[in-house]
Amino acid sequence: MTHANALPHLPQTGACALPHLGVIRAVGADAASFLHNQLTQDFVLIKEGQARWAAFCNAKGRMQASMVGFKPSPEEVWLVMRQDLLAQTLKRLSMFVLRAKVKLSDASAELAVWGVLAPPGVPPWTCQPIGVEGVAPAGHAAWSVSLYPAAGVSRSLQVRPVGDAPALPPLALADWQLSEVLSGIADVQAATFEAFVPQMLNYESVDGVNFKKGCYPGQEVVARSQFRGTLKRRAYLARSSAAMQAGQEVFSATDPSQPAGLVAHTAHHAVHGDWALLCLQTSAAESGDLHVGGAVPGHDPSETADTSTGASLQLFPLPYPLKEDI
Repeated sequence: MTHANALPHLPQTGACALPHLGVIRAVGADAASFLHNQLTQDFVLIKEGQARWAAFCNAKGRMQASMVGFKPSPEEVWLVMRQDLLAQTLKRLSMFVLRAKVKLSDASAELAVWGVLAPPGVPPWTCQPIGVEGVAPAGHAAWSVSLYPAAGVSRSLQVRPVGDAPALPPLALADWQLSEVLSGIADVQAATFEAFVPQMLNYESVDGVNFKKGCYPGQEVVARSQFRGTLKRRAYLARSSAAMQAGQEVFSATDPSQPAGLVAHTAHHAVHGDWALLCLQTSAAESGDLHVGGAVPGHDPSETADTSTGASLQLFPLPYPLKEDI
């Protein structure tokens, strides 16, 4: 695997609105147990003040959505996820409610999501209430959820009532999107719907999968991939020589006749260039000489499935260690 020298420098502080994210709210005595039975995360075990990544999978273990979940109260769970998959995820989850004492709703019209960069401080995966003008502190109308850092800068999501903004300097959306990629955690979006099992995006290494919890859709496939040591694809951080899109195929010089992976999550930055998280065959990542959506130089373009760009890729180390196969 090729390794580059330095990551881009991100702003040390600032906030920007994230219109590509929305909120599903689960309320009721069975809110945590219901989501416990549907997602890869143990929302019964998670306490107030904690947050975790989670995935919603189909019966074959393929991710239909991913989200950051936390408990504002003992009988309430908020799920922050991509807007392009929110409506269909809410519909699918609602099909399984049956007699459970839980109400699911799209709270995006009431709650806006903000991305915040700040100097190192609160540990990742904690959440805390934020004071909002005109709202009693006990109401906890807004919450801050700390995420994985990126390039030495702390990151968090703030979920606030629509119209309320953080008292921080403005942050360019491109800076936040770059921080998403540099954090090493890709989300699932419409272009990658059902493309990955959680381990293909390293979710087991960032505590996005709980292997001790009970069944959920796709649980047997996810567990088998982990415990039988059959993980052949992983997520990698890369820089590209040209713009990329989620869902584009990645090719390797060792076998240009078929794709070696898929672009999972991208960021285009006017200063720092084009970055992405890739789902790659581990063998292709080790061999190097990778290209996005196009022919490998020196080979017949007709041998590849896509000849649109052929942008070259350089892999960077992930910001977290990968957990060894159990």
